[in-house]
Amino acid sequence: MSASATDPALTAADSSSPEPGDALSTDYLNRYSEALMLLEMTTCDRSMLAELKAWRAVGYLEHFRQSRLRCAEEAQRAYRTLGPAQAERFEELCTAMNRLVATVSALLDDVPEQDVALVVEVAARALRRLIGQAATFINANGRIELARVDVDALQAEIDRLLAS
Repeated sequence: MSASATDPALTAADSSSPEPGDALSTDYLNRYSEALMLLEMTTCDRSMLAELKAWRAVGYLEHFRQSRLRCAEEAQRAYRTLGPAQAERFEELCTAMNRLVATVSALLDDVPEQDVALVVEVAARALRRLIGQAATFINANGRIELARVDVDALQAEIDRLLAS
């Protein structure tokens, strides 16, 4: 469900506005959904770890420059109209997701078989939460304030959960 323009939680990204019809696109998040799927599949098939390690992060604009979607140009234009603070917060969120995928990919090499399911569960829960935050931001077309993502705190939380 998309928030309405009268929602007090929404704030204008900046004084510019996208062209009519320009909107951010959640298609970008399919990349992270793919990583999540590969992560979850490692509990059933350890060979999926190689696929997860081969997964590479791509930035929002790069994703749409490579895309054949009809909305690719509009999605890029909409992203360029974000205010610097909104773009920075979104990039921080993406960095957190990228770091989480890289960390769990490396960690799963050294995890005893009996602990794989727990590691995957913790990492998948965190990744789902981050994807949800990114989807909310995109669905609000960047007009919602994202809290600053403390990547180091997220990493510490993941490390703490995995150590227990």
